[in-house]
Parts: sequence; C-alpha cells; structure tokens
Amino acid sequence: MSQSIRRIVLASRPVGPPKPANFRLEEVPMPEVPNDHVLLETIYLSLDPYMRGRMSDAKSYVDPIAIDDVMVGATVSRIKQSRNLNWKEGDIVVGSSGWQTHAISDGSDLRGIDPHAAPMSTGLGVLGMTGFSAYAGLRNIGRPKPRETVVVAAASGAVGSVVGQLARIDGARIGIAGGAEKCAFVKNELGFDAAIDHCDPDFAQQLAEACPDGIDVYFENVGGAVWDAVLPLLNNFGRVPLCGTISHYNDEALGPPSVDRLPASIKVIQQKSITVRGFMNVEFIAQHTTFLEEAAGWVADGMLKYREDIVDGLDNAPTAFIGLLEGRNFGKLIVRV
Repeated sequence: MSQSIRRIVLASRPVGPPKPANFRLEEVPMPEVPNDHVLLETIYLSLDPYMRGRMSDAKSYVDPIAIDDVMVGATVSRIKQSRNLNWKEGDIVVGSSGWQTHAISDGSDLRGIDPHAAPMSTGLGVLGMTGFSAYAGLRNIGRPKPRETVVVAAASGAVGSVVGQLARIDGARIGIAGGAEKCAFVKNELGFDAAIDHCDPDFAQQLAEACPDGIDVYFENVGGAVWDAVLPLLNNFGRVPLCGTISHYNDEALGPPSVDRLPASIKVIQQKSITVRGFMNVEFIAQHTTFLEEAAGWVADGMLKYREDIVDGLDNAPTAFIGLLEGRNFGKLIVRV
C-alpha cells in the first residue's frame, strides 16, 4: 500500500480565470484508518464548472474551499481498507473525496455501484451528479410536452447532452453547442433536431430559423450571448431551468464591466409570463433512486448516449479544469487518477 497521499490543494484564490499557480500539488503521509471508517483509493475524479465558485470567497450556497484545503470533487473509488461493517475491501463507490489519490471516509457519504452494470466512470457523469442535474431540472422545471421546442445550451456537455436526450424521449425537439465537431455530435449521434454553433457570427439568426415556433423550454447552462439570442424567442409561459451560467464564472477578471442584461430580461419575463427557476439538484434528491433506475435502463438500451473526455493523471487536473471553463473539453470531463 502506498505510504503517502498525493493531493491538489487551493494555493490562492483566482482573480478572473484560474491559473496553474492557484493550485498546489502536495504529498502527505497516509493516515491510519479509524474505527468504523474506510480508506478510499481514487480511480476517477469529476471536474465540473461549479468548482470555480468554490474557489472564490464570495457568499454562495455553500462555503468556499479554504486556502490550503483539498480541491472538492466527486470521485469513483475502490475501498482499499475497511473498518466499517457496511463496506468491504474491493467495493467500488461514488463519493466526494476531492482531488487526491486516497481519502478517509466514515462511509455515510458513499454510494456503491456495480462496475459490471456500466463503466465505473458513468457514476460521475450520465449516471452521476451531472445526469441527475439534467433530469431534475428538466423534469421538475422544464416539464416539456410532446411537440414543444426545447433548447439547451452547451448541448454536447455533461448536463446538456442528457437534457437534450431526455427532451427527445419526452417527444420534444431541440441544441446549442460550440464548434462544428460538437454540433455534428449533438445532431448525428445524440439525435437532436438541430445543432447551432454559438461561435458563428450569425448564431442568433440561425437559432431563430431553427425555432420557427419559438422556444418553450430553455435549459440554461451558459448565459451571456447565448441568453441574448434565446430571450426574444421564448414563448408565452416558457420555462427556463437555470442550472448554470458558465460564461460568467470568470467575471472577476479586471476590465470593463460586463453587459447588464437584467432590465431587458425582466421585461420579457414579465410580458410573456415566463418562469425562470434556479435550482440545485439536491432539492430533488428524493427522485435520485428513480433517476438511477430510469437512466440506467436508457443507457443499457442505447436510448441515452454519453461521451466522456478522460484526462490521465492527477497532476493534469488543474490544466484540464482551466480548459473546462474555456470550453476545451468534449463531453463529461473526468480525470483518471
């Protein structure tokens, strides 16, 4: 057994986009496993946009990561040593060990997965937090009906790709992605009705042409210019599940202030009786078991497809995370530790 833990901690708070200097790789002694605890050996680490918010000390829905603390993150791990009656050595579990090779857990935050039912990495993506975020937001807030038009930003990403496929299962039509390769994947592999490249200079016009009957549900992951193009197309009584606004996560950067979209947005929201509802997937945690049962079945029969962008080595997590915020990943971003 390794005699040390390798981990990546928050070295300093970023101003604007994170930089490699904001992270520090450390090696610390392996602790003894207390009674009723287990030693986890990390196999896969999930990288997600929300981590950028945790790096800041601004008030939020959860406490920020303290300087010198391990970066947070969901993980798939193997139980290396167990002193807990509920878990045995060799069990594969999903937990929240963060950016490190090993961790100690009392077992209460772990969920066992069957590595033979689906690839272990899916426990962090299509069958993990991102898949559940898509399910919870679309089913509870978006509530698409057959023949309605659903649009999802970042359609090739971990959340967006599931949103679009669930909408298709519900009989709606759709995506928005960035770049020709991602748009081809969304349209040809995931079966979206249309895929519009938000990088194109005439993006707003293309979106309008693809949605001649307007937009009934817009699943928001991006914000910014994408929201500007969607807003005038929203139909009366449209629904907007607000999952994230990744285009603004680095807005602490010094420079000219960003565009104030609030007045124009509120005017349209009020005039068209639109529902905009921010959410965290934990609000709907009672539905998690149902989600896993349904989604696992859809994955098994090919109705729910997924793409993973796997980076090898814990050392490469900071660079991969920086790229995630710049849209360089293609699919659910995972580090194979």
